[in-house]
Amino acid sequence: MKWFLLAAFVAVVGFEYWLSWLNLRHLRRHGQEIPAEFAGVIDGELLARTSAYTRDRNRVGLIESLLGNLLLALFLFGGWVAIYDAWIDSLSESFLLSGLLFFLGLGVVRGLLDVPFNLYHHFVIEERYGFNTLTWRLWFSDLLKGTLISLVLMGLLLTGALWLVQASPAWWWLWVWGFFALFSLFVMYVSPYVIEPLFFKFEPVRRPGLEERITALMERAGLKVSRVFQVDASRRSRHSNAYFTGIGRVKRIVLFDTLIEQMDDDEILAVLAHEVGHWKKRHVLKRLVVAQALALVALFAAHHLITAGVLPGLLGLEQASFFAQILILSLLATLIGFPLAPLSSWLSRRDEYQADHFAVELSGAPEALASGLVTLSRENLANLHPHPWYAAFHYSHPPVVERVRALRRQATAGA
Repeated sequence: MKWFLLAAFVAVVGFEYWLSWLNLRHLRRHGQEIPAEFAGVIDGELLARTSAYTRDRNRVGLIESLLGNLLLALFLFGGWVAIYDAWIDSLSESFLLSGLLFFLGLGVVRGLLDVPFNLYHHFVIEERYGFNTLTWRLWFSDLLKGTLISLVLMGLLLTGALWLVQASPAWWWLWVWGFFALFSLFVMYVSPYVIEPLFFKFEPVRRPGLEERITALMERAGLKVSRVFQVDASRRSRHSNAYFTGIGRVKRIVLFDTLIEQMDDDEILAVLAHEVGHWKKRHVLKRLVVAQALALVALFAAHHLITAGVLPGLLGLEQASFFAQILILSLLATLIGFPLAPLSSWLSRRDEYQADHFAVELSGAPEALASGLVTLSRENLANLHPHPWYAAFHYSHPPVVERVRALRRQATAGA
């Protein structure tokens, strides 16, 4: 069974790399073609720059992925997991402390491996294409704060979950599921007030009249938003974005200052109307419900597989701790979930089209949303020529050319 799992792991990883190769080959063949939807907005020089940016990011991502998958294969299939498991067991007899050391140790190692790639991404690739505005001091500050926050949240989550496992061996899967769900809601609630301000400076929207127009748009949609803010994203990058954050009464709209600089008011309103569409169509709620249902099934299955004692043998081990068995389960979940990736991505893309349609009905400006998407793609050097198979597996949003084409058809039909 160990070699079967290894073969399945290699097959999934190999298929992922084949998809990436297809995507880059497709870009080489079509990367100089200006889509009709972008005619007059980008030229050959900018398109070549966009293609080069996509290739550079993918190549570095491929190297990082190769290293990560090689180490993972050695850890799980090369016997390292047994050595690590035994070492952790020798450090403490406490179930809680051993679990914290086991998972936090792996998290720290993973974080350290990410550091050189993070540095290269920001200070080489993003710098090369004019996006990076980070200073070394700010990069280190973000790294330190992000690491501390991750350790605290992960520590709290692990402590609570492991305590429940120890306190209720027969029913831990149910209590852990409920704890995870409540913890996720808690983080969503406090993030706008506690976590996000550690990285961004929140302030009222400076452009005259924009906040009032946004508030009026939300009222037309029947959506209550506590505040509308802009953040100083330009301190870190010239990339642009906008998002909703928080839940319930603390739900707020956040605009990057770079987005405000790049778009006019109608484009910003259309982009926000799209986000409103996700709330009004209950996409967010549906995804949460589906995610929680899948989590419950997964935890129920995990409990029974661990109780049955079949997991260590899958890697050729005579025994494995509860924590090591969780790692084996994560491998199984990855392998089982991979064939479902196209379905998940398709459902997400369907939601995006529905949100686009809602945005047009709310704002009455399909061209504003289309031009806003074109602006976002141009300013962020988004790939305009993804391979269809790569997009089918990995794109949660429809390729931007297809979205713009659909919006302009809608505008023509409504004219």
